[in-house]
This record gives sequence, C-alpha cells and structure tokens, in this order.
Amino acid sequence: MEIVSTLLIPFLLALFLSINMGASGTSTSFAAAYGADILKKKWIPILFGIMVIAGAFIGGKEVSLTLGEGILAPELFTPLYTSIILFTITISLFAANLMGVPQSTSQTTVLAIAGGAAALGELEVNTLFFEIIPMWFILPILAFTITYIVSKWIFPHIKTKSLEGDFEHIRSYQGLKIALIIASLYVAFSVGANNVANAAGPIASLFYNEFGIANYNGWSISMLALMIMAPFFGFGSYLLGFKVTRSAGKEIVDITPFYATLTSVIVASLLLYASIVKGVPTSLVQLNGACFIALSMTKTGKKSTFSNKTVKKFLTVWMVAPAFAFILTYGLTLIANLPL
Repeated sequence: MEIVSTLLIPFLLALFLSINMGASGTSTSFAAAYGADILKKKWIPILFGIMVIAGAFIGGKEVSLTLGEGILAPELFTPLYTSIILFTITISLFAANLMGVPQSTSQTTVLAIAGGAAALGELEVNTLFFEIIPMWFILPILAFTITYIVSKWIFPHIKTKSLEGDFEHIRSYQGLKIALIIASLYVAFSVGANNVANAAGPIASLFYNEFGIANYNGWSISMLALMIMAPFFGFGSYLLGFKVTRSAGKEIVDITPFYATLTSVIVASLLLYASIVKGVPTSLVQLNGACFIALSMTKTGKKSTFSNKTVKKFLTVWMVAPAFAFILTYGLTLIANLPL
C-alpha cells in the first residue's frame, strides 16, 4: 500500500496533465474544421479522443522513450522528481488554457525535465541541444515556408472557386468538406503519436524504477502508460478544448476550407515525421500557428499580422511558458535537495 500511495500523486498529476493537453491539442487538430463551421462542437471531443488513442498506440513509443530516458537518466525519475516535473508542466499548461492560448506541451515538458536534470547535475546535453531543440526551429520554419509559398505563389494562379470559396459555400464542395474532416482527424492522430508521451514518458520511467519491470503481459511499460493517458486527452477536449479551439480557429485569420485542409496536412505530416522517424517531442501548436501566420501574411500583410492581438498573445505565451517551466522545476528540485 505504501508504494501505491507514493505513486498516486505523480500518477494523478499525469492524468491532470493529459486533460490539459487534450484541451490544447484539440485546437491544433480541429481549429480549422471548427473555423470552417463544418463540425458541430459536440463531435469534436469524441473524434479527437478516438484518433489520439490510435496515434499513441501506433506511433507514440519513440517519443515516450525520448522523454523518459533521453534528457534525464530513467533511474532519476523518482516519485518526488517526477511529481515536481509534472506539477510544473501542468501549472504552465493550465494557465495557458485559461487564457485561451494553445500552448506547446512538448517544449514545456522537455524544459521542465531539463530544469530538474540541470538541478541534479544530470542533464543529457547532447540529446537536448543537438537533437530536440534544432527540430523546434526547423519544423515551424518548414511549416511557415511551405504554407507561405503555396498560398502566395502557387495556388493563386489556379483558377477554381474551391480554393477561395468561403464557408457559406462549402456545401457546394462536398469532397473538400470530407477532406477537411479527414485532415483534422489526421492531425489528432499526430497529437496522439507525439503529445501523449509528455505525460506517459516520465510515468513509464517512474513505474519501471519502482517495480523493476520493463514489460507486463507482453506490453512495454511505455505502451501501457501511453494507453492509460490517451483517453484523458478526449476528456480534456470536452472540458476545456472549446475556448482554445475558438482562439486558434477564428481569431488569427479568416481561412477558407481549402487552406484549412492544406494547413492540417502540412502540420500533421511534419509532426509524424518528428514522432516516428526522429522520436522528438515537438510543438504541434507552433506548427499550426506558423501555418496560420503564413496565411495571414499572404492575405493581410506582415504589419497587420503581427499587430493582431491574438498573434501577440500566442507568441508571448509560447516564449514565456517553457522558460517558466525550466526555472520553476530547477528551483523546486534544488529546494527538494536541501538538507532538512
């Protein structure tokens, strides 16, 4: 019973984190479809939850291993340090959700773990600075560049109403409507492949340390942790997802159904590459935001885009929250190591 009570706090924190990540991840998956007014609000949490579970099961293991072993040695994921890390991530993400800003859970998680590792003198520098952080710059730049090029110089030369038809006329393009829904599901699948590991990775290492087993009935501890956490993403989507979905879907740029589909495909493809090929936790919300900003720049110009209050709020939170997570985890870990 003692070990159960010891593990209860970090486990509950991981569940609460999953709920908050579900809220944030909903916006990146369904903001486009919601902005296009082709999905009713009640269906979004259900569809999101199903696809997240599928993504975590099929493609989530590599990212989970990176977070559970690549930044901090797995044997250091004790109940105390795991609780500190998860508490920091959860507080950062919960504040962003209350503000209606879809936050980068991956960056916050990585820097929270890095903060604890730095305080313990055990930070795996090579993984952090040469594998993870470079991808945080490369992927958003790719998302922005691809979106900007096709929306500025390629698709404007294609004369078809399906590219520029507004939301009121989407019923005239049934195929496009279906494509946008499929693209939204594709993004949700990518969320499962990458973001569930933010909660599952530390928990998997913690459980391995406490119980000394790597597998249970043929399932790895990492996969079991992913399957436990994934359903709570859907629950978080239902509780908190609507506000951040509205912010991302309707307050940056008026986006046509075609460009909403394009954005979803670009974002999901880059995230799956990071998840399955590289095993790198990366920011889906920033990929999505980069695409929306690129579209806004092609439609309204650079000055108008960066004077947008929502864009300013997003950029500020994206910079502050991960740094806050590092500093808070670093400080709490130092306090936890002070002699009594």
